[in-house]
Amino acid sequence: MSSSADGPSTSSHMMKTTKRGRPFLKDTLDLFATLIVSLQLGPHKQFFKTFPHSFTTDEAAQNLASLKFSQSNRGPDPREPSRVITTTTTTTFSMTRDMAKAMSQHFMDARLIENATDPSSNLFKDRGVFQLTPKGLHVLERFIAKNGINSDHLQPVFQSQPICIKLLHLERRSADDEIIVTQSVITALFRRFVGRQANYPPPASDKPLDTFQRYNERAKGIALCDVTERAQPLIGKAAQLHKYCFAAVSALEWLCDFTSVVGREEAAEMAAQFVRFGLITLVSDKRKNNDSAIIFTVRGSAPGGNSPVSQIGEFRCTAKAVYRITDEGQRLAHWNSTNSPSSSTANLHDDRSSIHGSVDGTSESGAAKKTTPDAKIHRRISMAEKMNVSYENGERKTAKESNTDRLRYILEEPGLRSLFREFLRGNFCEENLSFWVDVQDFKRKFNITSSAMAVGPTAARPGSKNTPGQVAMERHHEGLINTAFVIYNTYLAPSSQCELNIDHGLRNELAKYLEEVVTSLTGKAFQGRVEPEQATVFNATQLQTMIRLYERIQMHVFRLMATDSVPKFIKTNKFLAMRGWVEDFDPTETDIHMLTSGPGPSSPPGLNTVEEVGGAYITISQHASEREHRQHIAAKEAEGS
Repeated sequence: MSSSADGPSTSSHMMKTTKRGRPFLKDTLDLFATLIVSLQLGPHKQFFKTFPHSFTTDEAAQNLASLKFSQSNRGPDPREPSRVITTTTTTTFSMTRDMAKAMSQHFMDARLIENATDPSSNLFKDRGVFQLTPKGLHVLERFIAKNGINSDHLQPVFQSQPICIKLLHLERRSADDEIIVTQSVITALFRRFVGRQANYPPPASDKPLDTFQRYNERAKGIALCDVTERAQPLIGKAAQLHKYCFAAVSALEWLCDFTSVVGREEAAEMAAQFVRFGLITLVSDKRKNNDSAIIFTVRGSAPGGNSPVSQIGEFRCTAKAVYRITDEGQRLAHWNSTNSPSSSTANLHDDRSSIHGSVDGTSESGAAKKTTPDAKIHRRISMAEKMNVSYENGERKTAKESNTDRLRYILEEPGLRSLFREFLRGNFCEENLSFWVDVQDFKRKFNITSSAMAVGPTAARPGSKNTPGQVAMERHHEGLINTAFVIYNTYLAPSSQCELNIDHGLRNELAKYLEEVVTSLTGKAFQGRVEPEQATVFNATQLQTMIRLYERIQMHVFRLMATDSVPKFIKTNKFLAMRGWVEDFDPTETDIHMLTSGPGPSSPPGLNTVEEVGGAYITISQHASEREHRQHIAAKEAEGS
């Protein structure tokens, strides 16, 4: 499995793999998304049933056998900063059919794809039909947004299937791609795992849950049940009720589906850490004597004293094993408290655990450990708290500061942004938000663009004028020019359909620049609007100048929204209801963003004189969040009527 870059020089290298033989997670995710973008997902029939937005084993293998990924970056010319130059890199992945199947198996292990006919199957089979999982769609959406890829052909998939709304990422060591295990990381992971409240599934009703509802119920946290242990009179043991129980296998599936763990083995290691930290404990494992049991054991330092943390944690991956949330786990999850921990920092033990799997309980070797007593978990105030602190507690911040913070949060949170757009529409100033969003998107696409395609036997050779990278770049440049002038003609041209109310000087400066360029390039007078034939003559440097002017107008519009629209918006009933939904949706929002040790000296690349610091962060799917928000608002309105 190799990749090479086409350009002035060509290099080839093997994809890095871990000691367990799997590719590093970033490579896995990037290759997965590159493959999906290159495929034409469509209906495939198997066992007399048609599966939409799917692909076959053969289609995946053929595309992975020869896959090109072209990425173009724009930036100033080092020799002449006023000029913009474009650097295009085309990476070619090539692998045999067996390697392609093995890579697809990694995608399946990481829960990015699943067997369409049998989602419970963990094997990537020949002649199979496969679909993207909600986690796979989340990863794909992030890849498309980051690289500025045209994803029109994938929109039906995003619209018709559940997407993981919030995905928890656990940071890894750069040397071996192992998750960096610290107490703060396990805390964040466990809180996400159990949810804000104990997740007992709703009672069965006459109207079964649809696919989206079932997925959203799972997203709240691991599904729990109560287990009664039968009495054993012969040994004088009475019947005992265990609350907050779950099946071991269900825990592994949940961790694979909602976090960045890359397979059941890694999920079992994280579950074993839950045991080691005293957050869950085994209730029963009623397997028969001849049934084999895969038991994962982890080791680390134990603080001693009254700490629930022990040196060893063991997790049984059997179909009959049942675990429960301990009192310590409930305390850590804040199930019995509405407040976050009062302290802003807490001393942590920076555990590095060496993790080994064993069958039938054979013993494991010990592991190295490292303790950093000065490590801290810094509790950053969540944006939601910032939004409400001056509004609810009467702190006398200036309106400019507090409303600027609020607006940033509204723009970052897809659900709130959608609601804000609805509010602006009702106040006849939706064009402010539309312009801000369109310019943000335009800037991102200007800075980077990518394309992925499967390369057939007749593909152009590198070095020819029609390489995939060059063709993609030319098409992209045309699209950028078109976008720049759609923005101008929509928001800034005199009497345009969504004309912005902006500073007169800014408007004149932009019009004067366009007049100079259009007149000098075409010889025709500028009439206030840019026609398609005039737009085609613009080059990358002139586009960059337009972007700078657009950014200044963006800042003006941002200030206008912050000072005029936000103070009114945050008093609306819909905002107050939506804010509660955003805060309640995920219990770890406050804690996760700053799970890192304090600043320390950096070490040169390749020298492990300083241990890497673990952390965790959440990414939000815009497609899924906006859809969930629309359903939430519709449900509220239905209740009101």
